[in-house]
Amino acid sequence: MKSQNNTRTLFKGGTVITMDAAVPNLAVGDVLVEGDQIAAIGANLQTEGAVVIDASGSIVMPGLIDSHHHMWLGVVRRLIPDVDDLNAYFDLIGHKMGKQYRALEMYLSTKLTAIASLDAGVTTIVDACHLSLSPEHTDAALQALDQSGIRALHMVGAPLNDQGTVAHLPNDFDRLARKWNTEGGLVRVGMFGQINLKWWKVARALELRILTEFSGDWFPLGPELAQKGVLGPNNIFNHCTRVPEETWKLFADAGVNVTINPRSDALFGFDDESFAYQQAINHGLKPAIGTDLDTAFGSDLFGEMHALFSLQRSVMRGRRYRGETDAPAPIKVNEILKSVTVHGARVAGLESSIGTLTPGKQADVIMVRTDSVGVFPVSNAIGTVVQAVDRSDVDTVMVAGQVRKRNGKLVNVDLAKLRTEVDASRDYLLQVSGLPADLFATGVAYKG
Repeated sequence: MKSQNNTRTLFKGGTVITMDAAVPNLAVGDVLVEGDQIAAIGANLQTEGAVVIDASGSIVMPGLIDSHHHMWLGVVRRLIPDVDDLNAYFDLIGHKMGKQYRALEMYLSTKLTAIASLDAGVTTIVDACHLSLSPEHTDAALQALDQSGIRALHMVGAPLNDQGTVAHLPNDFDRLARKWNTEGGLVRVGMFGQINLKWWKVARALELRILTEFSGDWFPLGPELAQKGVLGPNNIFNHCTRVPEETWKLFADAGVNVTINPRSDALFGFDDESFAYQQAINHGLKPAIGTDLDTAFGSDLFGEMHALFSLQRSVMRGRRYRGETDAPAPIKVNEILKSVTVHGARVAGLESSIGTLTPGKQADVIMVRTDSVGVFPVSNAIGTVVQAVDRSDVDTVMVAGQVRKRNGKLVNVDLAKLRTEVDASRDYLLQVSGLPADLFATGVAYKG
């Protein structure tokens, strides 16, 4: 979906957080958007010919970037909120239910997740799709992303726990790259490649980013990954929990991208006191964060920011309490906000286009109200975003200059119709998977 927008829009009189060290934050200032780009940031900008959005009493800032989200899980939101066993998760979601997905489920799940993400101020998402069962499934997901208006990197991949079930990959990547990885498009494709060096070769020839789910518990990295050119900045490694020191050094030397999922990593017990987020920082990497799962959570980076702050503080304070004098310093809110803006843009390969409010960059802008009783008074703007606001405070969302949410309401979205379709899709999956519907189940109650 390429922008054809020539509108001039002025966010007037808001508190401006730019996330760009070269562009000062403003206690009161304006952000001018022309077409799909940020044109100017300053005080008392001229409003002639512009649609004016009153930003007084609000914070204007870059759109949030969700760096890892399995969007195909949208129609089974919170089906297993208490799951803590990865094998049980794979058995239910991957085998019993995932194999029953039609292209329709892929479309509706991706559409629901995209719209819910926009509602929560997420303007860019890395869609970790490890259920690309056929070209039709992939096309359905990409259609949903394109129609939603979100900026997305759709990572196409085989089922993580059953990679031998697809025959169209990696050959289909050529078709997808030619169609979607075009100049000015909001939606692009990448590869969910795990450690498959044959696939990686295809990805590099097509200039695709490569996503790998990785934990030191699952498998070691072979010596072939240390060879020159195998790893690089187009690699994205997610989770990175309990990773040995030699692997961290390999990642750092190669300049790979690291993403973590604060709530999900804790849910499954992936992480420990080595704390992957901190390990990445200790080795000179700049981690971004993602939501990961809708089967337990939802499309909300505010919850991830809250969890990251609490987890890092808890782990590092615990180490200091035990007398470890070399324990890292407690995390600060500015670093957390970077993880969902600046660092997320780099993960998606879009650091030159998004992630900061910088004149000349794409106009991915959100405006957050600060007048709700849980938010005011604003004594620290970044602390307010990271620790206080939630999706209900997101007033306006703009992607590439196009307004997707305004006055707290999604634009041109029929939620009643979407809910009817999603409910029917969820019921279909439960039925064909042989699973009973149980609104009060705990753990993985569905044994099939």
